[in-house]
Amino acid sequence: MYANTHPFRIRIVNKLNDLFDYFYIKQTDASRVYGMELEHLLSPNKINYLVKGDTFLEEHIQGIPGDTFIHHYLLENTNYNPIRIAKEFVKFNERSLVQVLGDMRRDNFVVEIIPDFDELHFRLRSIDFDQECYEGSSRIYMPQYFKENNPIIDLGFKTMSPVLELQYQKEERMRLRNRVNTSYGQLNSLLDSMAQDELSKQQNIIQLKSELAELYQDDEFLSNETMGQIVRTSLHMLEKYPVRNRLRSKPVLA
Repeated sequence: MYANTHPFRIRIVNKLNDLFDYFYIKQTDASRVYGMELEHLLSPNKINYLVKGDTFLEEHIQGIPGDTFIHHYLLENTNYNPIRIAKEFVKFNERSLVQVLGDMRRDNFVVEIIPDFDELHFRLRSIDFDQECYEGSSRIYMPQYFKENNPIIDLGFKTMSPVLELQYQKEERMRLRNRVNTSYGQLNSLLDSMAQDELSKQQNIIQLKSELAELYQDDEFLSNETMGQIVRTSLHMLEKYPVRNRLRSKPVLA
């Protein structure tokens, strides 16, 4: 179940060349383990970690913290194509919802900047997985609803047409379907385990399955009894759900 993992950071130095890497030591919790496994299987990012008993060792995920990126790159630097940032946020929003990964406000993701010929490319990466399928509100699983992310969202409103936004949503859902298919055996075993685990409170499960059933207009969610079953149904929606523009109506969370 979701819990405060009380993390601390260590630095390991290679004595041969004085280069170093950061790692985080945390208390093990199921939400974090399942969230990182789903991220590893379903996102374009790969993650390494170790678990032994109640101890969790997580590698540092490199990138510019989301709040730093917004303040010092997005708002002060104009040497980039704004559509590339907006596009990545649309995809990030879609992945978070499908994976049922919550609380992706700017403090909980980093931005990778990748130079390529005459343009910069961007990728948003989750760095906090404590709220994998824990909260009851469906809005927690859509980064678009956090006011801290508004500068990126507003950039999308200014630079992307609804047709283009829809295209990026479809593109990301297609890639998610491909990743589901290629990791079918491993993913199925993971979902079987999640379906039997107690990951949240009963009232959160009831609220989330009801809100997702309304969002997708599909009653398949209503038969779910655990958060793991909700995640499995969310992945089923990749085949069934007609994509709609989600960012065009944007009430935000405090």
